Amino acid sequence: MDRDAILLTPGPLTTTLRTKLAMLRDWGSWDADFNELTADVRRQLLAIAHAQDSHVVVPLQGSGTFSVEAAVATVVPRDGHLLVLDNGAYCKRLARLATLMGRRTTIVARAEDEPVSADELDARLRDDASITHIGFIHCETGTGVLNPLQAVSDVCARHGKGLIVDAMSSFGALPIDARELQFDALVAASGKCLEGVPGMGFVFIRKAVLAGCEGRSHSLAMDLFDQHQYMEKTGQWRFTPPTHVVAALAEAIRQFDEAGGQPARLARYSDNCRCLLDGMAALGLEPFLKPEWQAPIIVTFHAPAHPDYDFKAFYLAAKQRGFILYPGKLTQLETFRVGCIGAIGRNEMTQAVNAVADALREMGMAAH
Repeated sequence: MDRDAILLTPGPLTTTLRTKLAMLRDWGSWDADFNELTADVRRQLLAIAHAQDSHVVVPLQGSGTFSVEAAVATVVPRDGHLLVLDNGAYCKRLARLATLMGRRTTIVARAEDEPVSADELDARLRDDASITHIGFIHCETGTGVLNPLQAVSDVCARHGKGLIVDAMSSFGALPIDARELQFDALVAASGKCLEGVPGMGFVFIRKAVLAGCEGRSHSLAMDLFDQHQYMEKTGQWRFTPPTHVVAALAEAIRQFDEAGGQPARLARYSDNCRCLLDGMAALGLEPFLKPEWQAPIIVTFHAPAHPDYDFKAFYLAAKQRGFILYPGKLTQLETFRVGCIGAIGRNEMTQAVNAVADALREMGMAAH
């Protein structure tokens, strides 16, 4: 095969050649050129979120979960009370990391096949004045469900509560405008819808909130207040930065802008998602979510109802044809997931559906 396998996952993603080539240069971590690269990436990220006037953005080494943990540790006081709206695996992860760091945490559980409810949040906040912050996943990647960011933000603003948004799988593709949304922190990462490579998260923190965050974090490495202060003072990262990841993200953002920014990215991913759903339906494979709840990021499918179905064999058969699928995250149902994001389009999605059809035939489960 003359190309890398296409990653139909929620990250890492398939990247462009330009993004890959951006990683061929070595950078000095304290060098003025790298400091300017970091500053430029931070400016561009603020512009994507329309957050220049209201927020700062603080990059952090590590996977996106590192930045989610850092955001909670920095923004939620040690005597705060975090309410997590839970309809999937990444919501549960948010609640777990908050609990592990000693923050009082309450979970409001919903079914995994429907969005969380802003009305239910409103009722909880009326009933419990001790809640200080809300933890919210914009696109719950465990299933692909889209949660109502604007409605939840409006409820939090009405009650004067802090909102921490995990926008890991949505930022850059779904609309996020800090002029219309009120959030204390919003977390995303390099290797998702901006189509960079993994290794760096970033957190938008409201300026009015940041001033009160000194000393809150239980962690030296994950203290976003200190990270921001040091960057503002020196232009440098506190600890060894992921230099090649930053360079790749800078190049990925250039391509993002050239292609038309967030609206164009959403249009391409939406077309990918439609192509995928239509093609899989023709194979008799059913999506887990109702269409109205499905974000165009990753789609969960019910596994074929066939005694010979085995995900590992299915995965390997698809991989041999050049496509990397993703296992399901549901505990009660047998599912698998297919991503719609990355530097791919309709051609790759059509080829992916064909690869799935061939894999099923090879396993003795001929398509309908």
